[in-house]
Amino acid sequence: MRPADHGHVVVVGGGICGLATAHRLVRLGARVTLLEGGDRLGGLGTFFGWRDRWVERFYHCVMPTDEHLLDLLDELGLRDSVTWRPTRMGMVVDGRGYPFTTALDLLRFTPLGLPDRVRFGLVSVLLRRLGKGRDLDGTRTEDWLRGLYGDRVWDLLLAPLFGAKFGTRFGDVPALYLWQRLGREGAASVRGYPRGGYRAIIEALHAAIEDGGGVVRLGAPVRRIAVTDGGARLVLGDGETVAADRVVSTLPLPQLRALADDDLAPRLPDVRLPYQGVVNVLFFLRRPLSGHYWTPVVRSGTEFDGLIQMTPLAGVEPYDGRHLVYAMRYTDRESPLFREDDAAVAARWTAQLLALHPDVHPDDVEDVRVFKAPFVEPVYPLGYLARRPPVVVAGTPLLLATTAHVYPDVTSWNSSVGLARRVAATLAGAPQPVPG
Repeated sequence: MRPADHGHVVVVGGGICGLATAHRLVRLGARVTLLEGGDRLGGLGTFFGWRDRWVERFYHCVMPTDEHLLDLLDELGLRDSVTWRPTRMGMVVDGRGYPFTTALDLLRFTPLGLPDRVRFGLVSVLLRRLGKGRDLDGTRTEDWLRGLYGDRVWDLLLAPLFGAKFGTRFGDVPALYLWQRLGREGAASVRGYPRGGYRAIIEALHAAIEDGGGVVRLGAPVRRIAVTDGGARLVLGDGETVAADRVVSTLPLPQLRALADDDLAPRLPDVRLPYQGVVNVLFFLRRPLSGHYWTPVVRSGTEFDGLIQMTPLAGVEPYDGRHLVYAMRYTDRESPLFREDDAAVAARWTAQLLALHPDVHPDDVEDVRVFKAPFVEPVYPLGYLARRPPVVVAGTPLLLATTAHVYPDVTSWNSSVGLARRVAATLAGAPQPVPG
């Protein structure tokens, strides 16, 4: 069965998953309308104007293992626009920076004693192999890693890193998530960045959807989703009603529950995942920092717990000759930090960045921008594979394509594009393997 047989399909949400879903459905012959509540497409890939350039609000990169994303770029004619560069990792502990990419870097990493350094290196090399055949979905990350690496490595390095990502629940996250992540990323890794940034991908998807006959609407927030006989009715912010035969929602499950009418709400999956939001502060600098793409910051008197330096990956041309640094902190959307005034966060984090890098003068900080996102990283519970909600909401015209569905894959543009393909194929009636 082709999607065209399902009549009008409405995709809710204009992030990468919604765009990729609409793109795939249009290619399969469906009549598609995509509704985005904001004035920009892209979700976490949205961008802002800076001078005469466009800059992503949140950091992104392409990994060589991102097969779903790279296939999509092939379809859009953008794969050759990706420039690949080797990148390095650093580590800041107790205010001091260390390179953390090679075996020699690890041997010189003095926050750990020599026996712990050797153990860290051996276990890290073997970690993927050590996880094979184990029920990592039912194993706490802390239990697995503390047992392998030892207490000192866990307490000094790994616990702060996982706490930065997942908050107070970090030790309970299934070890399977880490194991999958190791298959995508590494300290020493080649990473890619597309010419024109992620804006080029978003605009190419937008054009491809409309060229295929789909409709993309911005400024069209959905306020209510109701089930009707044979379809659904979506009420927009201005009271307009949009009729659909099938609906694909890419909204985080808490947002979707708030929109569902009294008939639809009880049918939604009873999976209530907590989500981590993120506070991102962007620094436009006249000089570079360490040259490391990724630098976790541990016990160093900063509220941010990581730095992403874009210059090693993208160079300075996209930023008008300046060096772009992202400082981030994952935090609950109800936290005081998330709710705090942007100007206060910018001022305080600028002071912390300068204290961490005394060779950077205040005049080197040319501009600072603050962006926040409330739903970034689901905090998955143990045994989530068996609890992961199905794509199709039984007895309704609704399909789900959310971050709650990508597990055990890492939440990324790649996993979102893979999920979009699976959802479109499900709508088309093609059997799909279940990931994980």
